[in-house]
Amino acid sequence: MMSERLLTIENLQVAFGQGTGQVNAVTGVSISIDKGQCVALVGESGSGKSVTALSIMQLLPYPFAHHPAGSIDYRGMQLMSAGPSVLRAVRGNEISMIFQEPMTSLNPLHSIEKQVGESLKLHKGLTGTAARARILELLELVGIGEAAKRLGAYPHELSGGQRQRVMIAMALANEPDLLIADEPTTALDVTIQAQILELLSDLQARLGMSLLLITHDLGIVRKMADHIYVMTDGEVVEHNDTVSLFTAPGHPYTQHLLAAEPGRLPERGAAGTTDILEARDIQVRFPVKGGLFGRIRHYVNACDGIDVTVRSGRTVGVVGESGSGKTTLGLALLRLIPSEGFIRFQDSIIHDRSGSELRSLRQAMQIVFQDPFGSLSPRMSILQIIEEGLKVHQPGLGSEERKQQVTQVLQEVGMDDTALDRFPHEFSGGQRQRIAIARALVLKPAFLVLDEPTSALDMSVQAQIVQLLQDLQARHALAYLFISHDLKVVRALSDDILVMRNGKVVESGPAQQVINEPVHPYTRALMRAAFDIATEPGN
Repeated sequence: MMSERLLTIENLQVAFGQGTGQVNAVTGVSISIDKGQCVALVGESGSGKSVTALSIMQLLPYPFAHHPAGSIDYRGMQLMSAGPSVLRAVRGNEISMIFQEPMTSLNPLHSIEKQVGESLKLHKGLTGTAARARILELLELVGIGEAAKRLGAYPHELSGGQRQRVMIAMALANEPDLLIADEPTTALDVTIQAQILELLSDLQARLGMSLLLITHDLGIVRKMADHIYVMTDGEVVEHNDTVSLFTAPGHPYTQHLLAAEPGRLPERGAAGTTDILEARDIQVRFPVKGGLFGRIRHYVNACDGIDVTVRSGRTVGVVGESGSGKTTLGLALLRLIPSEGFIRFQDSIIHDRSGSELRSLRQAMQIVFQDPFGSLSPRMSILQIIEEGLKVHQPGLGSEERKQQVTQVLQEVGMDDTALDRFPHEFSGGQRQRIAIARALVLKPAFLVLDEPTSALDMSVQAQIVQLLQDLQARHALAYLFISHDLKVVRALSDDILVMRNGKVVESGPAQQVINEPVHPYTRALMRAAFDIATEPGN
């Protein structure tokens, strides 16, 4: 029986700018989606995936972005030439979109009720009690617990998984025929990721809608998609049904993507290593205030009695869901937030030292943050960003000496001195992460806290960063505390693993033991979510 064709894109071209400054972002993409089908669009950052998706809903910033050629046919309706009234009727009603980053896509000044209800008011005319009933129904549909209590909440008061569920509720409000999901699980914990994917799959089956899934995570694609289109440099280089494409990829780029899983650490013993950092019974409590005068009502134990030892040339991986205390632990070990407990760094007891007393040790303990775009100043050049630490900790160096050291460390992370006078926005995500690593390395630290350094990177770029971190560790005997929710990356980098939940370590031990023979039920759930996600090709 023939399927009903829902969307047909033919020879789509997208360009930014005009004349000699024109950049061709998409060059002749053709895609089709049938009713009830899940189609995946995969490729690295900059390949044109999101630009293609935004073109469907005509959300690109015109006239700066324009279509030199192409056709987008939705049920016989030409969206490329559709007027504003037609597009308003389609957007959020017949075609909806889940954007990549819910924290920036949700309005921080509006409550969840107002944001979900906006689409219902516009397209269905629902207000008041009827609108609230539908909003509650949607929040319960996407698995928001105690939905009635969440209506007045603001985005910052929700976890990453909850915000993503709210985005899905908004997109589903008017029961669209086509749902576009742009990286819907990027930066989510593996268990939350599994829940979101199960939710999308269940909703697709229940509502009979089509799904265009845009992602760089091939494990998700293998589990969810019926058909796959592979994009690079603005064009589709291969497409096929999911089983055939994974079994026999034809294009070299597809083969490269499928092979881009981070390589695992070689087996190595503990001989020759020394303890760089030792911490015992680390406790961090955050006050929860309330009432008219903001009195402290109770405390949240973000870290509750944690022991950890990190050795030179070795990596301790810290895994767990959002809110488990992973980042808090890293900040406490670096003495960037107050904590209780014993901390020894190299030969110094540091848990009772003041900020000024710690300054001399700061260059030996550094951190690489999760989001390099947010942690690198947009107003400073790469030279200024990386040399900043040298100015503080090595004030005797002249400008030429600093520039020479910055150039050397850039080369060490795989970049050249042409980057020195450029700014963060001029680089890709992977390049920005290399710059963030260079900023930490220029001071020649002994201990690095790596807080989700690969969470938002494409698979192939992720593999490159993991290889870089492995090489740097081998070269300089660096000690890493590697914080991540991506267990495949943790497996590739870690010698030992701590599994955290609700501020406590529920399981710890050698990496292979924790991954292959987990004891605690929560650890088993994490491993199942991370490593079983790609076991069933197709829908």
